[in-house]
Amino acid sequence: MRDCIFCKIIAGEIPSHKVYEDDEVLAFLDINPVNPGHTLVIPKAHHRDLLDMPAELASKLMNVIQKIGPAILKAVGADAFNLGVNNGATAGQVVFHAHFHIMPRMANDGHQLWHGAQANQDELAKVAEDIKKQL
Repeated sequence: MRDCIFCKIIAGEIPSHKVYEDDEVLAFLDINPVNPGHTLVIPKAHHRDLLDMPAELASKLMNVIQKIGPAILKAVGADAFNLGVNNGATAGQVVFHAHFHIMPRMANDGHQLWHGAQANQDELAKVAEDIKKQL
């Protein structure tokens, strides 16, 4: 896709700091990292988001994440990582080429996850039923 920044990175038109590459997947450092080592894992084929990507390709990306995740942790001295995907504009997706974020986490790094609220059991039951109906 001509206007896609990730497609331009794949084509070598925009420089990146690659950490992994094979025939179908590219992983490179995020230019706006949460912490050092923040890596983006993308399919080389253009797919708008996770739901647009074939399941086999999504599985391949997960295999790569499992492979490079430990290396990232060791390289930056992190204790753990968050794995994130922003699927759609409302969820914060800015680049509309499917991608996963591997965000290394260190103790006391100052980052927090979202804040949930205790749900009512009746509400949970209704939502679960509504989801099952859609399947």
